Amino acid sequence: MSIRVRGTRLTYRSLVTAATAALLAVGVSPTGARGAPAEESTPVYSYRDAIRETVWVDTGLDGDGDGRTDRVAADVVRPREAAQRGVRIPVIMNASPYFSCCGRGNESQLKTYDANGAPVQFPLYYDNYFVPRGYAYVAVDLTGTNRSDGCADIGGASDVASAKAVVDWLNGRAPGYTTRTGPVRTGAGWSTGATGMIGKSYDGTIANAVAATGVEGLRTIVPIGAISTWYDYYFARGAPLFGSGPDGLASYVSSPAARQRCGAVQRKLVEGAPRSGDLTALWQERDYVPDASRITASVFAVHGLQDLNVRPKHLGQWWDALAAAGVERRLWLTQAGHVDPFDFRRAAWVRALHRWFDHHLLGLDNGVDREPVADVERAPDVWASDPSWPPSGTAPVIFRPGPGGAPGVGTLSLTAPPAGARETFTDDRALGEADWAARADQSTPAKVSFTTPPLGRALRLAGSSTVTVTATPTTASAHLSAVLVDLGPDTIRDYTARGEGITTLTQRTCWGASTSGDSACFKETRAQTKAVGYTIVSRGWADLGTHASPAQGEPLTPGRPYRISLDLHVTDHVVPAGHRLALIVAGTDRGLIEPPSTTPTLTVDLAGSSARLPVAGGAAAVARALATAGARPAPGAVPPHTGVGAPDPRRFGLPATAGSAAADASAAAHGPAAAHGPLAADASAAAHGPAAAHGPLATGASVVDSPAPAPGGTLR
Repeated sequence: MSIRVRGTRLTYRSLVTAATAALLAVGVSPTGARGAPAEESTPVYSYRDAIRETVWVDTGLDGDGDGRTDRVAADVVRPREAAQRGVRIPVIMNASPYFSCCGRGNESQLKTYDANGAPVQFPLYYDNYFVPRGYAYVAVDLTGTNRSDGCADIGGASDVASAKAVVDWLNGRAPGYTTRTGPVRTGAGWSTGATGMIGKSYDGTIANAVAATGVEGLRTIVPIGAISTWYDYYFARGAPLFGSGPDGLASYVSSPAARQRCGAVQRKLVEGAPRSGDLTALWQERDYVPDASRITASVFAVHGLQDLNVRPKHLGQWWDALAAAGVERRLWLTQAGHVDPFDFRRAAWVRALHRWFDHHLLGLDNGVDREPVADVERAPDVWASDPSWPPSGTAPVIFRPGPGGAPGVGTLSLTAPPAGARETFTDDRALGEADWAARADQSTPAKVSFTTPPLGRALRLAGSSTVTVTATPTTASAHLSAVLVDLGPDTIRDYTARGEGITTLTQRTCWGASTSGDSACFKETRAQTKAVGYTIVSRGWADLGTHASPAQGEPLTPGRPYRISLDLHVTDHVVPAGHRLALIVAGTDRGLIEPPSTTPTLTVDLAGSSARLPVAGGAAAVARALATAGARPAPGAVPPHTGVGAPDPRRFGLPATAGSAAADASAAAHGPAAAHGPLAADASAAAHGPAAAHGPLATGASVVDSPAPAPGGTLR
């Protein structure tokens, strides 16, 4: 029997977890003194003396066909004192294919081992920060990668089973072994079974997938820049986004031994994912959205609104499915690209993550479930919160393109265009959205653009958009792009640069305790900004050949009109008063989709085309903004930002100090003594490890803003 409290299911195991949390919250300080119950876990355990071990967990599958079920390597680090006292602890888990091939984090950290094969370095800071606070950290090698059996199958059954089996092992439902091939079993009696999965990109994708199985014991997931359906990673309604498919990524992440034994799996990935873009059974197996209703874990999602790797559409459809399923959820949206929050809002992120895990894994009533649902970056290092997301009162509004005074340059309003109004463009695969937006007001042969007049009031777009286009091609194939643009000067995170909106610095700050082989000190970053005359708000693509069905394309008949809807990526963007909103329709978006086999000219029927946009305040807000369009700002109004530097947050309706990086750092510094900023309160934990370990990283890991690209994208 279960009892629902605030949408969270409480079971017997949940009550045991809560009781354990009470013991940990009371805590034992490094001096052995007991204190009053705390609102958060504190670093009372030795990181240096922690137990470090590898467990090989049986997945129950034989992915490589060798006649033996596959075992995956789960590297574990956990407090020795908790084990000695019989205190059971929860688990933070990261399941990844990248621990040996490519590295994790901004410094591309790899797992390392001693001469006996025992783990030494666990990439990232999760172990350094949370193990002293009474958590275990488990880093799982997905099948076919690093030290695990089996084959990488890119989001398929074997990938998901890799991580799910470890959750089952932590809850006593799957066998674990002390060696890769031996018969000696080992259990996880030291764990409460309460597990939280976290990870960026592929790792976060696996967290989504495991949660969608409904596995018992998985209490929360923190997917960062994660995929919700693999088809949408490789295709946008039939239009290919990369020049290769999942077979390339599988080869990239697989261990050398797995590449030798996994030829059959590679062939299945090639055959099941044709470059036609058809929605095959392989893709349906790797779509986690339909199973959102099975999720019992809470979800703390993070995504870059300018992520051109794992595009924000993944977040939008996942968030909507979670809402429909009644899943407890929280959201951070940044203006950066494919970047971890540890690298764009570090102090605030570590504090938020700490409190989230304390609540969902330790059961501490710290109020995190009563806080605003969403944090949104309004400008570089300027953040605002919303009690719900999309914000209350957001509603879809239909915008209509209309003819203008020059060919290919029209209007965008709420008024339907006259019947017969048309515009024409010719696909130019050498151009992309930046080229189109920079010339939005000019007649150019490769695109058509439609703009509002300068808005009299700011408009906030928050959610997912759809653009419907009726177009007549001249050839048998055509790809379409639809782009929303904020036309006006601004300073944004430079998401097209190598760091995708961040610059890596040389100085380090420390986030937890260290050993000589695993430092808690990481290079700092700062926002990398750029002054612009326009901002891309959202985009979407499609193969016009999928007009009849998104599952399968067909050759087009030249001269025949086709109607198709393009899903635009989720966004949260404020178009300030004085700026204009533009809709651009074009062909190949260079660098983002692959071109069609022909070079079509397309004639767009304006009466059969529209944009359905999510607007805070709905149609009334749009009507007010357009009714005062072109008017001068009211006396005392804050004009649009035109210079380089930090934009004035008042232009977004925020207090002058809202959500600034300085405010985040100040809040962290004045929080509980758990060192939410540079290692301060963790000095107590440092007593358990060499003080020198808090210095520069001893491993000599290379530091890059972005890792080397992987085939079929840079899913890292």
